Amino acid sequence: NPPAPAEPAQPPQPAAPAAAQAGAPTGESLGVPVYPGADYIGTFDAGRGQSYYLFGTKVPYTDIVNYYKIVLKDKGEEVFDAPGTYMFEVGKFREESMAFPPGVTVKDYTWNGSEGYLAVKGATATRYPTIIQIVPPAAGGER
Repeated sequence: NPPAPAEPAQPPQPAAPAAAQAGAPTGESLGVPVYPGADYIGTFDAGRGQSYYLFGTKVPYTDIVNYYKIVLKDKGEEVFDAPGTYMFEVGKFREESMAFPPGVTVKDYTWNGSEGYLAVKGATATRYPTIIQIVPPAAGGER
């Protein structure tokens, strides 16, 4: 029997999208999609007027990489295979005015037996197998 025709690639969808977290940046405010249901961990100063935003998810690393390949329409680049780290550029890097290139970085925190990235908010600690770091493009920036 010939193999069945392949279905067109669709972004993986979370089982149940989480309600938006109060004060969490959105894909609209960042100018870059945030994986549906990812938990906002925090915003960090990257220097030179830039910030980066961390999100955690319990969805496997490869599923998140595939999601961003589809929604950004970009194959991205695997920059490390151990631990798995994938980068997608979403804007021009201007060395004279930026600390980080605008982009989405996805990292596998289960490498080498790790239980995941430990995020602590108040008295609650959560381990995330996959972390998404977003450095938004500059306002009016080109892709």
